Parts: sequence; C-alpha cells; structure tokens
Amino acid sequence: MLIHNKQIAIVGGGPGGLTLARLLQLKGANVKVYERDFDKNARVQGSPLDMHEESGWAALRKAGLIDEFKKNVRKGADKKIIVNERAEIIFSDHTDEPREDLHNEPARPEIDRGSLRKIFLEALQPGTVVWNSHFISMEKQNEGRLLHFKNGSSAYADVVIAADGANSKIRPYLTNIKAFYSGVTMVEINIDEAAKAIPDIYTLLNGGKVMAFGNGKCLLGGQKGNGGLGFYASFKPAENWAVTSGLDYADKTQLLAWFKQEYSEWSGIWYQLFENATMPVIPRPICCMPLNQSWETLPNLTLLGDAAHVMPPFAGEGANTSMFDALELSECLTADQYDTLQEAIFAYEVSMRKRAATAAKQSLENGERMHSEGALEKMLAVFGS
Repeated sequence: MLIHNKQIAIVGGGPGGLTLARLLQLKGANVKVYERDFDKNARVQGSPLDMHEESGWAALRKAGLIDEFKKNVRKGADKKIIVNERAEIIFSDHTDEPREDLHNEPARPEIDRGSLRKIFLEALQPGTVVWNSHFISMEKQNEGRLLHFKNGSSAYADVVIAADGANSKIRPYLTNIKAFYSGVTMVEINIDEAAKAIPDIYTLLNGGKVMAFGNGKCLLGGQKGNGGLGFYASFKPAENWAVTSGLDYADKTQLLAWFKQEYSEWSGIWYQLFENATMPVIPRPICCMPLNQSWETLPNLTLLGDAAHVMPPFAGEGANTSMFDALELSECLTADQYDTLQEAIFAYEVSMRKRAATAAKQSLENGERMHSEGALEKMLAVFGS
C-alpha cells in the first residue's frame, strides 16, 4: 500500500474529512485530523444534510456506519412544501408514501450535522482528531510537510489532505484559482424554540422543509433537531452587497425594515422570521469554483470537498460530493494499481474535478431557475415530475 508507514494529515473535521479518516483507518493507515473547533462539544453550524444514494450513502456503507446513521435519521425532515410569497401551499409531498431505494432505505434521509459528526467521531480510533488546531501555514520538510497551528503547535505529515472548507487556507499551496460569485446571496436566519417563537411558520413546515418563491426571490427553510428552524432569504444583489448594504446584521429592526422593502410583495407572515431571529443573521455570498479548473498534481498534497470545489447549495450536493471525494481518494491511496502517490492522487483529482463540475453546473442552473421570473411554476414542474 502506497501510504504504508506514512503519516496522513487531514485538515478539517467536516463530513469529508471525517469520512476520509474513517475509511483510511479501516485500511490500516496512520491518520490525524486537525480541526479548528476547540473540542467535540463545539456547536456544528448549518442546515441538516440529506444523503444521496450514489454519494453520501455509498460513503457511509463503505465506512460501515449505515446502522448508526439510521438510528439518527430525522424522519419526515425530507418532506417539503412549496409555497408562494403569500405562504399559500401549492405543492406538498407530506402525504406521499416514503420513497425507498433498491436497498429498502429512504431515498434521501436527513440528519443533523452534529449527529453525523458524532457518528464518525465515535467510529474513529481514540486521539485521531486533534482539536483546537487552527491551521495557519506549512512548509516542505523532507518528502512531506510541516504544518503550523494557531495554538503554537506543529505537526509533520507525509501526505496532507485539505478538507478545510470554502475558505481553505491550504488550497493556495496547490493552486491560485479562485471561486467566482454565482450572483446569489443568502441571508441565514436561525430561530430557537420555533414552536413557541413562530408557531404559524412552525406549523406550516410540519417537521419538514419549505421552499417559497416569488418575484425572483426565495425563502428556504427547514426543521432542526434541536427544535429550531433555519431559514435563508435568497436573492440576487451585487457581489459586495453584504459589505456595502449598510445593515447592522445584529439589529432586528433594521433587518425587518430591509426585508419589508426587498421582499415588498411578500406576506407579513414572514416578518416573524426577523422578529424572532437569533442575532446576528449572516449574509452569505454564494460562490462557485470554475467548472474547468485544473492544477498540477503534487505527490503529497490534495484537496477534497469545498476546499476543492465549493459550489452553490441549490442541488444539495455539497456534503454528499465531499463524502464521495473521501471515498474515491481513500480507494486511490490504498489501491495497488498505482506506482506512486502522485499517480494515485492524479487519478483521484481528475475524477473529482469532473464529478464536481457536473454537480456545480446543476447547482448553478437550479439557482438561476429558483431566482427567475416564474420560478414558482418552474420549480413545481421540477418536483411535479
């Protein structure tokens, strides 16, 4: 095995990084995961994840974690309604029979990010994750790299895998290609104890998700496992809107006034989101890597997940693609068919970039559809089929 007696450093303990660590340990590799969170009890941000049969499910099966995953699936969270700007339900699949795949498993089961992380952490060997390790720099040393962290510690690795997300600090060591603005910005809104705080919207969701379309804008939201709701107000401003808007993102009064103006034709029911939001809300310009990106393969450094191919969230492929990256990279690194690590990494990168470009193209197209005139009718056609 090419990585026999080699130390592997995975920087980033998200779904992709932890999946890779688990898969490599199953093959007997020496792996450390360096994660910036202070410890395992750090709150994991973001909306729930739905696992796709051909990617997320495939990685979980290979990792031997399907049974644990099923115990943590949030039943009904994959159900959705589509509404107009007045919150009138136009489409619902809440009464549909559950779809199952060929393995008699839910088609796209949902799980909270924190629960997924816990499953992987408990499956890894003790001491695999080195917490409070915020990567700041690295340098070449012998045939590998010496990594330096914000807490003053350093660590050597023969092979480094960047799984440190969209703002990866390791990516520039491999390529200077940068993401471009997709044209869409999402304002993230979180509401705690939603049943009490916003009962009308909580009831509307009925434990699942909502997609609201109108006037070239969206509201996308869903239930979280902790009783809260997470929403995104999604629209198409200038690229630097988050900086130049003049909004104080911790000021509910300002934000509600902004929403009333920006979403002027939308029902007052949505005002509850800003009136009861946990402050601050977070503006997120949505970016995407060029679909034709490429770089020279190195023998001791590669990327996976958002560090490699950040893309819009409008196809639900982000975490799934990251986990499949981990599956494919683990197989390349442990295969007998390659003579060198560089050859193995090259094979992975070629396949990874091709897959990611396909997913990103779909996400970009979905984003345009969702923010276009007539988006409601277009999305009804998609889900109706």
